[in-house]
Amino acid sequence: MPDSCQPTRTPARRVFHPVTRPMSLTPEQVARTRREVPVPEDDLGFTPLTDAEYAAMIAGLLQGHEGPLWVFAYGSLIWNPGFPVGRIRKAVAHGWHRSFCLELTSWRGSPEIPGLMLALERGGSTTGLLMEIAPGQEAEGLEALLRREMPGREHAGMARWIKARSDGDDIRALTFWAGPKGPFVTSGLPPETVAWRLAHACGHAGSGAEYLYSTVAKLDEYGLRDRNLWHLQHLVAEEVARWGEPE
Repeated sequence: MPDSCQPTRTPARRVFHPVTRPMSLTPEQVARTRREVPVPEDDLGFTPLTDAEYAAMIAGLLQGHEGPLWVFAYGSLIWNPGFPVGRIRKAVAHGWHRSFCLELTSWRGSPEIPGLMLALERGGSTTGLLMEIAPGQEAEGLEALLRREMPGREHAGMARWIKARSDGDDIRALTFWAGPKGPFVTSGLPPETVAWRLAHACGHAGSGAEYLYSTVAKLDEYGLRDRNLWHLQHLVAEEVARWGEPE
């Protein structure tokens, strides 16, 4: 689910991360993509999960798991984890690649201009961060993750274990929105279309350009670069530049 998945009436705080290599997309351009959008009155249309259902999901995910609880973060979790973090390791997930394939009509989009969010799709490989849920806080951290990433029954099944390679080790890690399927999935969009949507789409949690900027910037802090994301930020910068000077 979006980076602030649990329904809230508090607008997302705008945070821009420093970058160590120059991006085409600037914080000033990103600020131009944001506008005030009210939270939908229908509470986003999700069927809420009960506390008992979350408890059952946690028990199922932890069944048979031993050792540290690692999460493979590839999108908003790397800059807004929302859970107590222990160790962090750079990693590569083979057999998966990032894709702006989840369509949003709220959070960072609207029915008029649907936004897009990252998920993992089959094929290729992708860099990311292995983030350990702080030792001793596994249950609380996992519950926070599930409530954020899977706020309704419609999102059940969007958590899975994968293997990520880090410093020569294969590490079992939990990731979210991997191998997505459903009516909200839009795969195969050309980069130009994705960039246009990210530049123009905005919801009560912020704009798609903010999401892209923060993800690229945080990856860059760790010396990681996703070639496709780097190309997208350049295309978004070009799109915003076409708007001319702000009034």
